[in-house]
Amino acid sequence: MKHYSPTDYVNWLEEYKVRQKAGLEARKIVASFSKRFFSEHVPCNGFSDIENLEGPEIFFEDELVCILNMEGRKALTWKYYAKKILYYLRQQKILNNLKAFLQQPDDYESYLEGAVYIDQYCNPLSDISLKDIQAQIDSIIELVCKTLRGINSRHPSLAFKAGDSSMVMEIELQSQVLDAMNYVLYDQLKFKGNRMDYYNALNLYMHQVLIRRTGIPISMSLLYLTIARQLGVPLEPVNFPSHFLLRWCQGAEGEGIDQSYQLLRDSLDLYLAMYPDQVQLLLLQARLYFHLGIWPEKVLDILQHIQTLDPGQHGAVGYLVQHTLEHIERKKEEVGVEVKLRSDEKHRDVCYSIGLIMKHKRYGYNCVIYGWDPTCMMGHEWIRNMNVHSLPHGHHQPFYNVLVEDGSCRYAAQENLEYNVEPQEISHPDVGRYFSEFTGTHYIPNAELEIRYPEDLEFVYETVQNIYSAKKENIDE
Repeated sequence: MKHYSPTDYVNWLEEYKVRQKAGLEARKIVASFSKRFFSEHVPCNGFSDIENLEGPEIFFEDELVCILNMEGRKALTWKYYAKKILYYLRQQKILNNLKAFLQQPDDYESYLEGAVYIDQYCNPLSDISLKDIQAQIDSIIELVCKTLRGINSRHPSLAFKAGDSSMVMEIELQSQVLDAMNYVLYDQLKFKGNRMDYYNALNLYMHQVLIRRTGIPISMSLLYLTIARQLGVPLEPVNFPSHFLLRWCQGAEGEGIDQSYQLLRDSLDLYLAMYPDQVQLLLLQARLYFHLGIWPEKVLDILQHIQTLDPGQHGAVGYLVQHTLEHIERKKEEVGVEVKLRSDEKHRDVCYSIGLIMKHKRYGYNCVIYGWDPTCMMGHEWIRNMNVHSLPHGHHQPFYNVLVEDGSCRYAAQENLEYNVEPQEISHPDVGRYFSEFTGTHYIPNAELEIRYPEDLEFVYETVQNIYSAKKENIDE
């Protein structure tokens, strides 16, 4: 209802029809994504169908949220792609807001708003708003005012209203505000820097800083600056080498100075929104897309733009252009889908199947199999680096693609895996890409994965039945 004004007349029947049409269109697109993008990551241009949708975007997003909130462990593939589409839609909206924000004149009140946009962009599925962040900061300011009242009941900052740009002129009065802030933030609320996990992205997101009361210099400085400015104390940000600091302006105001691949991509998007012609950032983006093997056409566009901006980059650009064109040609030559049959003689040594919950014998992690090869298919460099030759069966044994509970994807030798007799769901972000349901004992492959391993599903059922029959016999004994 937040999208409707209580004073406006709304034809709810027509509104419902529009919502229903958007919902059907959303489900149609989500259903198509698995077939279109199963073999590769969804490229940025893969969302072109969504950008051309008719009707209110809020209805389309609402249907995607409904899919994500479906109960139970079914429809995992739908949820996987609904999440990717919703992620993209919200990021595009936030990026447009950020670009508009960057066109505004610089002012101290804008720092928090900019930080919230970055927080929203990196966490588009979370419910983060400037209003909520400001409300939490206002509650901290109330505590500061309560402490300040004990220091000086007639302090002028106690009369300031929200949004007031007034300044406290006397240095002694400013010092009283800072003393009250330090007591509330560090003694009472226990805000602190994260020395043990400094580079964790959670230290940068304002909503997480407020929840965890933990941050690093730039995020803690932003919180401190926001509170001080609302209480009339002039502070300025200083981009000091290796750290971000604040300067207490004890006189006339000066001039302010301005983990995963997904996080790196988000960071580059944000940087390039601010500096669209920064050659080194563009080159980094091109290299990232190239090494991830995604969106080769976009890589060529970026490289052409770099060449226009700085012809001196022809060496790096030429190398990437050549190999990107080779990648495009290889993709064109790929025909059909590789189907692996367990009944094939060359697969006779494969003991496990897709969907089984396994445990690594050496490292102890839990995982689910989403692919297998009769022998190790990695290159000599990988085999040497991973010391595969030290295994009793070396690389001449089946190897399995597994999704690990810590969010990583690994390639494990058969002799290092064993059945997990107490299977649990694997909390990996790509589970829905390969599986449609978790039964409580194993995962059921979605249609695209089953096409590639058509005989594995029956083997899974037999294996699970044998495992739990043996487990029951042991319990009975």
